Amino acid sequence: MIRALVIAAALSTMAPAVSAQTAPVTPAEAPSPGEAAFEATAEAFGVKVEAMQAEMQTAVAEADVARRAASLDAIEARYQPDADAFATAFETFMNQQMAAAPETERAGMLAGLTQALPQLRSVPRLVRTQIEQAATAAPAP
Repeated sequence: MIRALVIAAALSTMAPAVSAQTAPVTPAEAPSPGEAAFEATAEAFGVKVEAMQAEMQTAVAEADVARRAASLDAIEARYQPDADAFATAFETFMNQQMAAAPETERAGMLAGLTQALPQLRSVPRLVRTQIEQAATAAPAP
């Protein structure tokens, strides 16, 4: 689920402007090489996010509060470079899309990019927060 949200957040930021600049896509059309490369990058990041989520869910089950916090800190730190790299890849992709977009659409694309980058970079923290909240909301076994 987290993977889908990450990819959706990244792609939704660009979707309105990109779809406005292109003709309707027929089923026979393939994405451009740049789009295909970014989609592959997004999928790979989604897999990493799922792995991080699984590790954090295991760590949050730790009874010792200090150990749990240390484990979550280590997991978050280990996956942060992946989030930063994905945000950079998204920024590069969007800059390429903006360069090809009509001038009238660039401001909206830039605003979406500016809003999306901090969200993408904070994915490890957001996942941790969601998992910790879910763990505290769940009834004790």
